[in-house]
Amino acid sequence: MAGGGFSSGNSKDYPGGLTKKVIIASIVAACGGLIFGYDIGISGGVTSMSPFLKEFFPNVYKKQSEIKDSSNQYCKFNSVPLTMFTSSLYLAALFASAIASFITKAWGRKTSMLVGGVTFCAGALLNAFALDIWMLIFGRLLLGFGIGFANQSVPLYLSEVAPSKYRGGINMLFQLSITIGILLANAVNFGFAQIKGGWGWRLSLGGAIVPAAIFIVGSFYLDDTPNSLIERGNLQKAKENLIKIRGVKNVDEEYDDLVAASQESKKYSWKNLFTRKYRPQLIFTILIPFFQQFTGMNVFMFYAPVLFKTMGFGDNASLISTVITGVVNMFATFVSILTVDKFGRRALFLEGGIQMFVCQIVITIAIALKFGINGNPGALPMWYAGLVVIFICLYIAAFAWSWGPLGWLVPSEILPLEVRSAGQSINVGVNMICTFVIAQIFLQMLCALRFGLFIFFMIWVVAMTLFIYFFLPETKGIPIEDMSGIWKKHWYWKRYVPLVDEDKDLELCKDENYQK
Repeated sequence: MAGGGFSSGNSKDYPGGLTKKVIIASIVAACGGLIFGYDIGISGGVTSMSPFLKEFFPNVYKKQSEIKDSSNQYCKFNSVPLTMFTSSLYLAALFASAIASFITKAWGRKTSMLVGGVTFCAGALLNAFALDIWMLIFGRLLLGFGIGFANQSVPLYLSEVAPSKYRGGINMLFQLSITIGILLANAVNFGFAQIKGGWGWRLSLGGAIVPAAIFIVGSFYLDDTPNSLIERGNLQKAKENLIKIRGVKNVDEEYDDLVAASQESKKYSWKNLFTRKYRPQLIFTILIPFFQQFTGMNVFMFYAPVLFKTMGFGDNASLISTVITGVVNMFATFVSILTVDKFGRRALFLEGGIQMFVCQIVITIAIALKFGINGNPGALPMWYAGLVVIFICLYIAAFAWSWGPLGWLVPSEILPLEVRSAGQSINVGVNMICTFVIAQIFLQMLCALRFGLFIFFMIWVVAMTLFIYFFLPETKGIPIEDMSGIWKKHWYWKRYVPLVDEDKDLELCKDENYQK
């Protein structure tokens, strides 16, 4: 039955191509991913720095200094306050995404991006000058607020300005900027960790101001999307902007479709996303971000230095390893950008899932054979450490060209305008909830499950790959306002989506046989 997953809707080929205006706007907007990526990399790095632990988490510093026997090796970083430092950001992002949903719809994508950049900048300043744990946590909450707004607005902006045949690659600029932010953070952590006096962590945390400033300045000069302008009644300006980004004057067909979609959206409220008609979109905006986080990728992103240190790498070796994995993460994302609009979303999802599964098997066996149940505090032999890092890099590469960027692309492109802000809010909300859970429980799970932790994530990788195989139709090359056709032809989702518009054929919708 999976063959039905390959069906697609009817695609319209609107005039216009990949213009300079679209490229510049997309690059600037995608810089919102820099702030997200920088924080992911920084939080993991500073939590492995002894001066940072000594000042804010003295119990963890004392524990890791005192552990000499192998029985506690998996547990030496196990601390609820330490994980709360990392995960508190995602609670704030969850709350912010709900607010951002209304601001993005009422005042536009540009306004939402500006709010996100300013609050993130404030959080970075507070963290850099933190004097106690509460000041540190409050700064993290402001960072999370900024990320919630950016994650809500940027994927929508990119999907709406991009021509349909280039939408996949352009949307993935957001994920690419996340990986660049992670790599920069890893390099910054390594460099500042060498500073004598133990205050380099302040520079690492305060460095978040730089990507925030880039995002703020860039967003200020952006034009809002035609979709957003039409949604707010600025029809003339919307058409002018559409002409600019498409590079042609003959935009009447696309403009008329956008206006029609906007008029239709006014009949709907936020709760309409939960009706039967939008069941496929709702399911995917929940499950895709859920599965994205349960690949286990964030274990490596948040806690890579901690994880490598637990596995026997020295302080500098663990930070160098994160720089290596950051480089792999960034360059693998380019693979996705270059292939997503050629091979499609399904192919990358499925290949990435299989590759992650194989790598997790090897990593699990390698750690189990070397460390066993209790762990080993000694350093790994160079060849063994190299083997582990290679397969971790292959795992990260698989995620970086599949579930990483596609987790943001697919939900943003399948949502009709009338429920787009609401759907993106749910997408970001689920992402932040799951990110918080993983960040909060990882160190405890590592202590309790040992190498079995990787088996836990392996099971989820199998489940999500099967889910994509059976239930995701291909979306490449389909205009964002013409996406409904993919559900009407899918072997499973067609039972939920009417063959014609419900509002245009009420009699058919009232037919008992049709409803069944």
